[in-house]
Amino acid sequence: MIDESHGPGTEPEHPEPTLPHGVGPWPGGDQAWPDDPRYDPELLARGDTRNVVDRYRYWRMDAIVADLDTRRHPFHVAIENWQHDLNIGSIVRTANAFAAETVHIIGRRRWNKRGAMVTDRYQHVLHHPDVADFVAWARAEALPIVGVDNVDGSLPVDGVELPERCVLLFGQEGPGLSAEALAAADVVVEITQYGSTRSINASAAAAIVMHEWVRGHARP
Repeated sequence: MIDESHGPGTEPEHPEPTLPHGVGPWPGGDQAWPDDPRYDPELLARGDTRNVVDRYRYWRMDAIVADLDTRRHPFHVAIENWQHDLNIGSIVRTANAFAAETVHIIGRRRWNKRGAMVTDRYQHVLHHPDVADFVAWARAEALPIVGVDNVDGSLPVDGVELPERCVLLFGQEGPGLSAEALAAADVVVEITQYGSTRSINASAAAAIVMHEWVRGHARP
């Protein structure tokens, strides 16, 4: 798993959450354990209460990542991180749910992982010190940048066809995308709203836009 978001001085890892809908020890005792290297003997012995789908019950973390790598979608997610936004963890969690290729953290290396529910352990995460570094990476990979913000000139996300290979770029709660990020975007989209609020929560907006990509390009 590629993860350049951790390093000296970063916040400690949160433990894997314990969920009530997990599974207990493998039935039949250790004599009945499956002969498959993907399975973790410790999990087989004590049960698996991690926040993973049933397909991955009892699997080792590296085995899960390797399997996900065969099925990841060709869209990336990028998030500007100037204010230690609490929404970043939730966006990472959603990116994992939709099998995004990689999540890119732009700005501060340290980000709030609590909302990620440790899904960052299964998700490729890369750090870029600034927008210029991120844009250089995207151009080298020939990936169009799709900015997400409700600014003048934005196009309704449900009225455009998102590129199959692209980076979905999200800003901070409140200020949205920085001027430099907006200038770098090949297109900027927004979510059509019908009420009185000017904007919706950043993590909710990210989930909506990622699902728009899934509706257009993902296969069961």
